Amino acid sequence: MADTMQFDLVSPERSLASVPVREVRLPGTDGDLSAMPGHAATIVTLRPGMVILVGADGSQSEFAVTGGFAEINADSVSLLAERGHPREEVTQDVFNDMMRDAHREHRNAQERRDHAGEEFVTAAVKMLGDMQAIGTHIGLDPNQSTVPD
Repeated sequence: MADTMQFDLVSPERSLASVPVREVRLPGTDGDLSAMPGHAATIVTLRPGMVILVGADGSQSEFAVTGGFAEINADSVSLLAERGHPREEVTQDVFNDMMRDAHREHRNAQERRDHAGEEFVTAAVKMLGDMQAIGTHIGLDPNQSTVPD
């Protein structure tokens, strides 16, 4: 079995990474998981969180994603993020923008509660919590962005 697998991360705006890795840690909607060479083929829905790559040399890099999908195979992981940024690009302003989007989704879910159901409001509340956790992980202040547009 190979020691590394190919990892590709793209968002609608750009390609964020295309590198060999020995491990990818993903924020799955059903729980966090790690993919390594030889992993069973699966498709994973992602929640907002940090994607952590472990390179062949043991170095780590992180990307903040707001959700998306990952296709895992024995020799590759392809991730399509709704929105993604390398950790070093997530400034307070970028994070505030991401939080405004999350607040907007929460507000829309509350407005559609009668038509869409309570589970959409619950999912939106969880998404806000996940987004706040990203900011805390990076060392940003989630309270600076609590007022939605």
